[in-house]
Amino acid sequence: MNDKKNEQSVTKISEAKIYDVLSNVYDPEIPIDIVNLGLIYGIDIIGDKVLVKMTMTSPGCPASVQITSESKYLIEELDGVSEANIEIVWDPPWDPGRMSEEARQSMGFT
Repeated sequence: MNDKKNEQSVTKISEAKIYDVLSNVYDPEIPIDIVNLGLIYGIDIIGDKVLVKMTMTSPGCPASVQITSESKYLIEELDGVSEANIEIVWDPPWDPGRMSEEARQSMGFT
């Protein structure tokens, strides 16, 4: 029987969906999400796998494990994602200029 209900549907993964879930991940030392902090350097989607290239505010960031673990978990909870990997990159180094305007204002940078 050729029933469309039995066919597996594939959910399209988009960068927008990834950014949306990552906006729920906060650096516990700074009350701003990692997207508005400018920590996300790139997102690659290949089929049902997602690779996020991101940085931290400093190489010794004590929250790096928490941030990457939470990011991976939230991405893998999305429909259509079978695997998420987080790659920490240090080039270019993060600086406050990478923050969104909203984040800069909330931190007192103008």
